[in-house]
Amino acid sequence: MIETQTKEKVLLENIIKGIEEVKGYDITILDFTKLENTITDYFVICTGTTNTQVSAIAGSVERFVRTHMKEKPWHVEGVDNQQWILVDYVSVVVHIFQPEYREYYGLEDLWGDVEITKIPGADEKS
Repeated sequence: MIETQTKEKVLLENIIKGIEEVKGYDITILDFTKLENTITDYFVICTGTTNTQVSAIAGSVERFVRTHMKEKPWHVEGVDNQQWILVDYVSVVVHIFQPEYREYYGLEDLWGDVEITKIPGADEKS
């Protein structure tokens, strides 16, 4: 179990570095590990201002994880419209939104009993 937790932490770190590399902002982690019967352990949610930036963030996340952990996502969705891209690493699912879609879907508000962590310094667009 400890090995899995360490691997997840390294995965989270690389995902966040990938987001920050291309100036994704408002990075939030939802921790589902204390809940039973969840589909994943963590959501990482962030925002990009344009289709191009949302796509660049997804590419950067994949590059960082592949380079540092030799892992590829299990599934990627939303690449065609680039308004909300989901990058699924099974234990961690990354949601990359344009601002209006993030606000509309409000993933952070769907679970009242999860631990939410905001990444300092990544809360505003550059």
